[in-house]
Amino acid sequence: MTIKQFWVDPYQTELMTSITYIEQNQVMLAETVFYAESGGQESDSGSIGGVDVIKAEKIGRSILYTLATTPDFYVGQAVLVKIDWPRRYSLMRLHFAAEVVLELFYKSLPTLEKMGAHISENKSRIDFEWPESISPLLADIQARAQSLIDADLPIEKDFSDQAEERRYWKVDGFAQVPCGGTHVKSTAELGVIKLKRKNVGKGKERVEIYLS
Repeated sequence: MTIKQFWVDPYQTELMTSITYIEQNQVMLAETVFYAESGGQESDSGSIGGVDVIKAEKIGRSILYTLATTPDFYVGQAVLVKIDWPRRYSLMRLHFAAEVVLELFYKSLPTLEKMGAHISENKSRIDFEWPESISPLLADIQARAQSLIDADLPIEKDFSDQAEERRYWKVDGFAQVPCGGTHVKSTAELGVIKLKRKNVGKGKERVEIYLS
């Protein structure tokens, strides 16, 4: 199992750790600050022992990293793991923004079904199964999201089941949501939110989320 330091401190950008597995250009680490794509949130970018990581994937409770070149690492070797902080911070902000928007849609349309989501460093999006345009709701959802952001509320993150690595985030008075991603400390860190609707097919609606 890889110890996931990005849950302990999602603002940590580097870490000395050790190699626990290596096969050609793929490695596993004892602990890591390098998030692997999950729940629609893209992976971090960065390096291990000075070698760029081109892919990070969850394997059970471990994370397997594919490196750009085959390194001369060995099991037990100490290596420095570094992540691209501006990218991580953008992903954290846009991830939480998407979670807030999703919860607000659920509050407005309790029978709404999410079909998928994606969080990149420039925008996030949520796809819904819904027979009508969501455009009439956007101004209100955006205003309510901005109100939550402006309230500068603390975001609690913890395990609901540590043995199974199940986590949640919580904002008092708003919501508690199961989620294993990385999140900011306060709603105010999101800044200014902007929502845009896209039609992606009959019976399908998409909301794109931007922050500034």
